[in-house]
Amino acid sequence: MSSLKLFHTTNEGVSEVAPRLAEVEADVQGLIEAHMETLLGVRFLASEYGTGPVHGGRIDSLGLDENGSPVIVEYKRGVDAGVINQGLFYLAWLMDHRAEFERLVHDCLGATAASQVLWSGPRLICIAGDFTRYDVHAVREHRRSIDLVRYRLFDSNLLGLETVASVSGGTRVARPMRRQAVARAAADVQGASMMVLANAVDEALLGLGDGVNRVERKQYWAYQRLRNFACVCPPQRSKVLVYLKVDPRDIDLVPGFTRDVSGLGHHGTGDLEVQLRTPRDVERAQDLFRASYAAA
Repeated sequence: MSSLKLFHTTNEGVSEVAPRLAEVEADVQGLIEAHMETLLGVRFLASEYGTGPVHGGRIDSLGLDENGSPVIVEYKRGVDAGVINQGLFYLAWLMDHRAEFERLVHDCLGATAASQVLWSGPRLICIAGDFTRYDVHAVREHRRSIDLVRYRLFDSNLLGLETVASVSGGTRVARPMRRQAVARAAADVQGASMMVLANAVDEALLGLGDGVNRVERKQYWAYQRLRNFACVCPPQRSKVLVYLKVDPRDIDLVPGFTRDVSGLGHHGTGDLEVQLRTPRDVERAQDLFRASYAAA
């Protein structure tokens, strides 16, 4: 059970808002599907998607995340020991039916999205009233990207989501390998100084907390905490660009360091561009990194 507590404050004092579970599983599913992009960073594709007579099942929700990774979302009202295995069963089906999924993406989101599906990083998100310690251990033993998310309802119009465990599968590699990949990219541009800078950014973002997953796309590297909180572009000749989920209106923009790109096209996600040229810039950006991580 989550230890999170919610209080309603007034001039007279505070009163605790008691958490509750949904009346039925469908209530949670309907709420998430109606606002999936806002809540999970996933574009909704289909509900109760049939897997055909051979598999004989229905996937609760199908979606596509911010980086183009296919996403299966499974829901349970309370605690259910079968939610992870059920989700993995459907994930295996999905990997065997890639063309069918891409047709669905094409029909819902268009040809460009369908051509950019990232099959190296399919995800399973399990949303339930709670999970056991055995569930948390189980996801760490699987070589798949799995997020366990606990929900709670408060009053008549408040929803709380809490990530209990987040494990990345094929998209996450050992830290020495990440350094080598960053080093190769940087060496093509400016050499040692950009390599050091890119390594420092990588270490800073991965070190923000547990459950940070790194997804590699050709145009950028995304750092996820259920949703993207940072996207790092390959180093340019003299700088590394980082895009964060921070509202540019909430900070004092510094020319040459931070820029509002909410109306501009760029690779990855995030409305705040941070330009890093020296290790000192990485230190200056730490508070912005933490704010974006917290927002995700």
